[in-house]
Amino acid sequence: QVQLVESGGGLVQAGGSLRLSCAASGRTARSYAMAWFRQAPGKEREFVAAINWSGGNTYYADSVKGRFTISRDNVKKTVYLQMNSLKPEDTAVYHCAAGALLSEYDYWGQGTQVTVSS
Repeated sequence: QVQLVESGGGLVQAGGSLRLSCAASGRTARSYAMAWFRQAPGKEREFVAAINWSGGNTYYADSVKGRFTISRDNVKKTVYLQMNSLKPEDTAVYHCAAGALLSEYDYWGQGTQVTVSS
């Protein structure tokens, strides 16, 4: 079992930055692929970014490419999402996810709210 707890959300003006963190617990947490998803009110959940277990490969949605950076610290069992040049359309609840495969996620966090004001 892997438990995920997100933090770092908040209210920021357009153009600002935030860094989200996702702390994982569980013996196998270091071996999982990790990802961030987001869900805005009235919209479906969408993929934001993913990173493989070693951190050597990262993937991004086109909408955040060049602005967001995903990274991980396997010693701390924590995944980060650095978000720069934030836009009002980035407003959503951001969820952390973990899975054995980059294409399939078995564990989800409760989410952290990010609100970007114009």
